[in-house]
This record gives sequence, C-alpha cells and structure tokens, in this order.
Amino acid sequence: MTVQLFEPLSLRSLRLPNRVVIAPMCQYSAIDGRAQAWHTAHLGQLALSGAGLLILEATAVEPRGRITPGCLGLYDDACESALEGVLKVIRSVAPIPLAIQLSHAGRKASSGRPWEGGALIPADQGGWKPIAPSSVPLKESEAAPDALSREDLDRLRDQFVAAASRADRLGFDAVEVHAAHGYLLHQFLSPVANQRADEFGGSLDNRMRFPLEVLAAVRSAWPAHKALGVRLSATDWIDTSSWQLTEAIEFARRCETLGVDWIDVSSAGISPQQKIVLGPGYQVPFAKAIREAVRIPVMTVGLITEPKQAEQILAEGNADMIGLARAMLYDPRWVWHAAAALGAQVPAPRQYWRSQPREHPTLFGDIRTAQR
Repeated sequence: MTVQLFEPLSLRSLRLPNRVVIAPMCQYSAIDGRAQAWHTAHLGQLALSGAGLLILEATAVEPRGRITPGCLGLYDDACESALEGVLKVIRSVAPIPLAIQLSHAGRKASSGRPWEGGALIPADQGGWKPIAPSSVPLKESEAAPDALSREDLDRLRDQFVAAASRADRLGFDAVEVHAAHGYLLHQFLSPVANQRADEFGGSLDNRMRFPLEVLAAVRSAWPAHKALGVRLSATDWIDTSSWQLTEAIEFARRCETLGVDWIDVSSAGISPQQKIVLGPGYQVPFAKAIREAVRIPVMTVGLITEPKQAEQILAEGNADMIGLARAMLYDPRWVWHAAAALGAQVPAPRQYWRSQPREHPTLFGDIRTAQR
C-alpha cells in the first residue's frame, strides 16, 4: 500500500524525496543578522532528519526587517558569508534540499526575544523605529510605526530581490516569501494593519498590490528552474472586518498566476485581538479550501504531531505537504519514527545504520550487506 507521506514531490527542478517539510523556526540567535554556531548545530541535526525539505527561519531582507535584534538576515555581504559557512557544513553531511524564508517584520520589528518578553524595544534601548503600511501600532501601548511611502515600497521590493539573489548565490534550492503571521506583507493584506487611502489600501485588489509586486519581482529574479513558495495567513481570527479565508483564496490564485510553486498555509499573527480555536490539525481546513482553488501544491501546518494524522491529511486530499516545526524540535527523528509506524523507508546516514530497530528491518532499506 502506498504511503503518501513518503511519496516524492516535484517543484520545478527540485524533487523532494517525501512530503515532510521542516517549517521555518526563528532561533533569535544571530548577531547583526549573521548566523552563528547555534545555527550550525540547530540546522545540522534537522538536516539529518530524513525530511523532504528544510526551510531556514524567517530571514530579514534589511536590518529594520528583523523581528528581534537576534534574527537572521540576508542583506549584506557579512550575512551572506556567515550563512555560507553554515550551509557548507550542512551540505558536507546531508543531501537534504534547502530553502530559505525571506521576510520583513514591518511593525512587529524591533521586538525583544520571546524569553525576554517580546515587547517593542525603543530606539534608545537598542531597538529601531519600525515601518508599516500605515502608522498603526501593533498594541495601543506601543509607539506607532512610520508609514511607508511609494519610494519606500520600491526600495523594499528591491531588497527582497537582492536577498533572493544572495540566496541563489548560496545555492538554496528554493525560496519561500513570508506573507503571514502579521509581518510586513501580511500587514498590507489585512485591513487591521493597512489603513492606507492610496492604491495600496482599501479594496482587496489594492491591499494585494504590494505583496504581489514583491512576488513578481522575486519570481523574475529567481532562476526559472528553482521553486518559489509563499506562506500566507488564511485568516486573522478576529472578525469579518479583518483578513478572511475568501480573500486568502483569491491571493493564492493570484500567486499561482505569477509563477509561485507552492502555498504554505498558516493563520493569525496580525493582532493581539485574535481568538484562535486550537486543536489537532486546526489549520488543515484552511489548507484544504485553498488547495481546492489552486493547481499548485499546498502545505499545511499547525498541531500536526502524529504520523497517522499526517498521512490521513494527505490521503484525504487536504494538502500535498506536511510542515512540522515544534514537533521536529521535540523529536528530530520524527521522520524516522513516522516511516517505521507507517511501513515506509527513509534515508539515513550510514553512520546511524546500526540504530535500525530489529522490528523494522527495512526502515533504512536492505542494509544487511553493507553492515557486514
């Protein structure tokens, strides 16, 4: 019987060996945007997981676009060089395809790390002034961000393109543009944060305009044979005056027409007023709705923790890929355990072949001869 979780998937020239994707996870451990030893250790263990694709954390396209002072960046030669060193180590030990998520935090920038409380850091305390579609703060207690001008938008679009070019030089197999979780591109999409009165605010077409400009520019600059994805929030979880699933579906359709190769469906992040209804696979219905509206692969995320749960999501046609984040942090061998539970095979480093359980003699393939 076919195990869909371990079926390959092609995204342009990129062939994923299975449908498990390690979703981007911020580590807040960079220095001036530059990757550190922590990134080598963190990504190194995930690279040995057997997943089909590893997507690096949200990576800022300019210094002001970092969520925290510890967030990764890809906006200058120093950032590129530091990341190059990390990737060199990873590629020397694992063949896993690598993608990077390009992002700008907008009004959620200049925040403390989660373990520091996550509040806005004022400029006089080591932070900086955030920018946003409109001068509307995330919280009433925070200072308002600076509203972006048309010239600012042109510059930001070009910074996404420049970061994508750096990602290509680094040899990334794919890029994912972050338009979710209340960050800059999502801020343009949602009327909660976007209160502009020009061609970038008001109607859905206007609110989509800048994110689609960015995607078109990145797609044009990103090599034609390489895959481009988008992460979007399917809903703000607030009320009917906020970003809704029907709008997310239309945005996904527009992304497809621009040459986007997959849609990564998440939700929320735009406001502390959100009221999320949590539960196992709580975001899967959003992915299903978007998958029914587009012809490109769709990835789902959110409280997916069990192999049978992941397999059922794919078998029922709700998504094409399963994105795991916290589950992979808790169990970096989740993919191995899933293959064992579902009766599939998974690649593993030769150095680890001796760990193959006796009750799963073909988990890593038939390696008896190789072990003699």
